[in-house]
Amino acid sequence: MTRHFLQNRPAQKKPARRPAGPRARRLWAGLLTFCLLALTLALAGCSRAPQRYTSVWFDLFDTVTTVVGYAASEEEWETQMQALHADLLACHRLFDIYRHYDGVVNLYDLNQTAAAGPVTVDGRLFGLLEASAEIALRTGQKTNIALGPVLALWHEARTAGLDNPAAAYLPDPDALAGASRHCGIESLVLDAAANTVFYADPMMQLDVGAVAKGYAAELAARAAGERGLESALLSLGGNLRAIGQKPDGSAWTGGLENPLDPEGEFLCTLPLGPGESLVTSGDYQRYYEVNGVRYHHLIDPATLAPADYCHAVCVLCGDSALADGFSTALFCTPPEEGLRLVESIPGLEAAWVLPDGSMQYSSGFAERAGVAG
Repeated sequence: MTRHFLQNRPAQKKPARRPAGPRARRLWAGLLTFCLLALTLALAGCSRAPQRYTSVWFDLFDTVTTVVGYAASEEEWETQMQALHADLLACHRLFDIYRHYDGVVNLYDLNQTAAAGPVTVDGRLFGLLEASAEIALRTGQKTNIALGPVLALWHEARTAGLDNPAAAYLPDPDALAGASRHCGIESLVLDAAANTVFYADPMMQLDVGAVAKGYAAELAARAAGERGLESALLSLGGNLRAIGQKPDGSAWTGGLENPLDPEGEFLCTLPLGPGESLVTSGDYQRYYEVNGVRYHHLIDPATLAPADYCHAVCVLCGDSALADGFSTALFCTPPEEGLRLVESIPGLEAAWVLPDGSMQYSSGFAERAGVAG
């Protein structure tokens, strides 16, 4: 009935439409703007939030490299990681003191030829040597890449002792003393205009182990940031370098391992700001034993023997190369003297694990870690 009634109603004449007034036009414009905004927000909500990814490599600097970070897609992450790995691998080859690579003039080649005359090198290698020379001067040569002749004797003894523990030995003191006469950083002649390196002492041998990983991490992290990587934490053998922060705005976190129990809880943790690095030097990872006594790889230039002022030093800094270089220098310096040095340098903070297992902190490190100084 209702349908029949509606179908048979007399047709009604539609009223004429009047032009919309200013108020109506404003209402329609507002409604259109609202709809467009709602559509934009809806589309943004459909876009994928950054996902967390991890990459691990075993072919860099004879250590494990881990990168944890965020990207919009796995494809984007893989593209970034391929470029980052390529940068680190190039540094690995340039800074290698043990082998030659075809098509590359690296540190091994310099140690063979730079005493005969100036050698032109890649800018990355030149930059490492320049930064290392500066660190040597700032640390009173406690971190000294020219200590190579001494470090080579300890490396030979450590390698032999690890290969055959029953025949482990200590380097000859007279040989160490003789080698130490060829460790002056002033014999390293760098020509920035020509990018050349010359060894004024024919017996000079460079060993950049105290700085190379930090310098490579800093170089590669900066390049990755320029390529658009916004959120990652690079760990190059435990040398941490933060790239940006997490997508939620929180900081990446680093920690200080307990050298007396490396598999246990961290002694402390602290947030890393964008571009900051946390680097630790300790006596608990690379060592060998002679007659039941442990000898680690961090050699004090003053004694030509493994430093014994502490178990570990952890350095926080806005430059990974400086953090790496100063962690070695502070490990080879009495803690009280090292603390005075750190407190005198803006932007540099440190923590020490002392021989009895107690802690010493610079004021800024203690504040950042939320511990008593």
